[in-house]
Amino acid sequence: MERLQEELRTLLERLPDEDEIRNRLDSLVSVYPFNEYEYIISTLLAKDALTLDDYHEMRDEYIARNLYLYIFEIGAPRSFGEAWAQGHLKELVPDLQKPSKKMDTSYSGQYDLYLDGIRIEVKASRAVNAKVDGPLYVKALSSDSKEEFWMNFQQIKPDCCDVFVWISVWRDLIRYWILSSDEVRANSHYSRGQHRGNVGEGQLHMRHDNIEDFSVYEVKPDKLKGAIRAAFERSKS
Repeated sequence: MERLQEELRTLLERLPDEDEIRNRLDSLVSVYPFNEYEYIISTLLAKDALTLDDYHEMRDEYIARNLYLYIFEIGAPRSFGEAWAQGHLKELVPDLQKPSKKMDTSYSGQYDLYLDGIRIEVKASRAVNAKVDGPLYVKALSSDSKEEFWMNFQQIKPDCCDVFVWISVWRDLIRYWILSSDEVRANSHYSRGQHRGNVGEGQLHMRHDNIEDFSVYEVKPDKLKGAIRAAFERSKS
């Protein structure tokens, strides 16, 4: 959004009646879908300060920079962490199955997905500006941002699964990490005892200053299935 605002500001400064337009903006009443951006862009087009081709290019670039912004608008943690994240992962790896006692007689809801005998726990988080207040879509960061971010993977129980899949969402990018349960348990960033009395449960904070520590576990979306199997094999060795 900051880049779009800067582009529009620069174009407005070229207009001879910039002050008049800004005064109108100060008193503008916005009702969806008519808002300040619609007003500025339509004004720039009408005054030939923005060509239609330039508008199309600006629009395409904005969409590319904010391709996954809608994910930050998913409010409830359960809707994001379970419904979206697990559904997204199953789209990428169709062989993943929702577990049941028929597949695993010991299953009682302790992990999320199943693949050829591998018990998989899915954790997801979103990259947000740690210094900004407001709803998530306002705090959402792009992958090239220099701002500090903080993502918390909670209720991690290494004893309840074989493999963890972590999904992190930026405005323009989704990244994936796959670790065995033993690798999570031994990780220096894993903090045990998230909740008092919850034995075997912890959390892990991924931040701007430690994300590179996980680079060895990062996987491209078309390699997820093989990486899940490889992590499982590492846990057995």
